Amino acid sequence: MVARRVSFDSAVTTGRGDDGTTGLLYGGDRIAKDDPRTEAYGAVDEAVAALGLARAVLIEWVDAGPIPPGLADFPGMIVRLQRELFVVGAELATNPAARDRAEDGRTRVSTAMVEGLDGLLIATEAAIEMPREFVVPGETRVSAALELARTIVRRAERRAVALARSDDPPGAELLAYLNRLADLLWVLARAAEQAEARSATPMRTGPRRRRA
Repeated sequence: MVARRVSFDSAVTTGRGDDGTTGLLYGGDRIAKDDPRTEAYGAVDEAVAALGLARAVLIEWVDAGPIPPGLADFPGMIVRLQRELFVVGAELATNPAARDRAEDGRTRVSTAMVEGLDGLLIATEAAIEMPREFVVPGETRVSAALELARTIVRRAERRAVALARSDDPPGAELLAYLNRLADLLWVLARAAEQAEARSATPMRTGPRRRRA
C-alpha cells in the first residue's frame, strides 16, 4: 500500500499513516495500525475518552449549580486518571529499542502511580456501602460513563497481557496499574450512584441466594 501525499497544510495529518502504519515513541521502525501493541495503547486511548464523558457531565453540573458533596472531588480525580493513562499509553507506544529512555511517571508507569490508585481505592471503599452482588450499570450518567471506562480499561489490560507473553513485554507496573484502575472505576461508579442518592440495580431480579 502506498501512502498518498498530503497536498495541504495541516497541523494534524502528515499522510504517513495512509498506508496503515504508525510510528512509535522515540522512533524506530513503523508498525501496523492493527499490531498488538497498537491495539493495546489504542484501548487505553478509548478509556481516556470514556473518562472524559464522566468529567463532562460533572463539569456541566458544576456550571449549573451546586454539585452533591460526594462528587465534589470527582472532576479533579478523573482528570488525574486521564493524565496517568497517557503515561500508560506512552509506555505501550515506546519503541522497544529505546526503553532505557523512558521516564517513571512520564513515559513509564511507576510504583508510585500504582500505590496512588491503592490509596484512592481504600478511601473510596471506606466511604460507601459496597454492593453484595453484581450490578447492572446505568443508574446515573456519571456512573454509566465510569463503567464504560472500566470495561475499556479491562480490554486494554487483556491486550497488555497478550503483549506480556510476547518477546516485547510491558514494564512490571503497567499490568498492575490497569488491573487496579479497573477495580477503582467500579468502586467510583458505586460512589457516584450513592452521591446522587441512587442504589445500584442488582443483576438478579429475585431474592439473593444464600450461600450453603
